[in-house]
Amino acid sequence: MNTILQLIGYSIFIGVSATVFMDVYALILRKAFQIPSLNYAFLGRWIGHFKQGVFRHSTIMQATPIQGEKAIGWTAHYLIGITFAFFLLLIWGVEWVSQPNLVPALLVGILTTVAPFFMMQPAFGFGIAASKTPQPQTARIRSLMTHTIYGIGLYLGGVLLQLLLV
Repeated sequence: MNTILQLIGYSIFIGVSATVFMDVYALILRKAFQIPSLNYAFLGRWIGHFKQGVFRHSTIMQATPIQGEKAIGWTAHYLIGITFAFFLLLIWGVEWVSQPNLVPALLVGILTTVAPFFMMQPAFGFGIAASKTPQPQTARIRSLMTHTIYGIGLYLGGVLLQLLLV
């Protein structure tokens, strides 16, 4: 198979698998411990405002809602998960799938915490690394845990893909 097609196909499979794993983790936290996760409608709202040239909000919760923001947010959430899986395979090669290793997957998962800390949270009006939220340390730990779970999901997605390819 063409390496670029493998890279794209594997990224989609592993990225979706890892994102589903992360979402199941968030669901368990919400149902068992009443710990809320990010409302992906806010991600959609943020993206929806791009066409007006607005990339930063004083608070995303008070920004004008966008038609279809929930669908936009969830779609973006999965596309971001696929993109991060793409970087994993771009750096470690598609050969990583033949022998998935937890360390690279965890490293990528943890490093993806940079995105919410330095891009999304400031753009949503929450400050760098949630510094303007009521409990910034709690928000930071939750982000780090969620992205660590995503990294574990990358590994499990790689293991599952390896099993399917054998």
